[in-house]
Amino acid sequence: MTAIQYNPEEYQIFQTFLENACGIVLGDNKHYLVNSRLSKLLREENIASLTDLVSKIDNVVGMNPLKSKVIEAMTTNETLWFRDGFPFEILPETIFTEYKNQKKNQVKILSAACSSGQEPYSISIIADEFSKKNFGANMQFQIVGIDIDQSILNNAREAKYESMALARGLSEERKQRYFNQQGNYWQVNADIRSRVTFREHNLMQSYASLGKFDVVFCRNVLIYFSAQSKKDILSRLAAMLNPGGYLFLGASESIVQYSESFNMIRTPKGVVYQLKP
Repeated sequence: MTAIQYNPEEYQIFQTFLENACGIVLGDNKHYLVNSRLSKLLREENIASLTDLVSKIDNVVGMNPLKSKVIEAMTTNETLWFRDGFPFEILPETIFTEYKNQKKNQVKILSAACSSGQEPYSISIIADEFSKKNFGANMQFQIVGIDIDQSILNNAREAKYESMALARGLSEERKQRYFNQQGNYWQVNADIRSRVTFREHNLMQSYASLGKFDVVFCRNVLIYFSAQSKKDILSRLAAMLNPGGYLFLGASESIVQYSESFNMIRTPKGVVYQLKP
């Protein structure tokens, strides 16, 4: 693979474009990402440089498939089942139990930057296990996965995964219970899929159309944004949560310096943030 040739000024132009397009801050030492993720695209589009790429995108009026392709290529789609573990223990033991005691009938959960669907389907599995253990609670769960990458969302909707992808975080017991084998793939069963819907959405855009939620997963996402963008995103996440709603961040992420809208709740399993009254 031939490396993309560009000078520091061209790299800076592309950094500015990417942050304006989707909020992602590309560090000064991330040249390898540009080469690994854009080389093929530039060859296919017969584009010689990063400057030409940005210029070509800027000159398109209306629908811009090239811009979408660049964002898709630069967006991290790394994910796995039950990632980090602790949120999927806090969810049933603390949050779902609290809602059951409140006799809450419907629980809405958002999975931001959901990639190929492992997180929202993991949440749906937890919801199913909780419902079976608490049959009389009569709780309905609605899970919405959002991502900026339409192509990866199409994969998420199909809910088909190779065995190697399932091995990353999924136990054999859950695999046998919640998946059906189809040739070389395993598909999430219909009951688990029925709780989950997917929508294309840019975290830098308005959240008004998404509605209100009781729990938001926004994990391992904020690390890619500037300080101001983190503040903006957390402010909008707070506004979309119902009173007393919960926010999960990644294990290494924190809202310190970025938001005063949440209380940190420490549990034996880990940390979750709750919207202040």
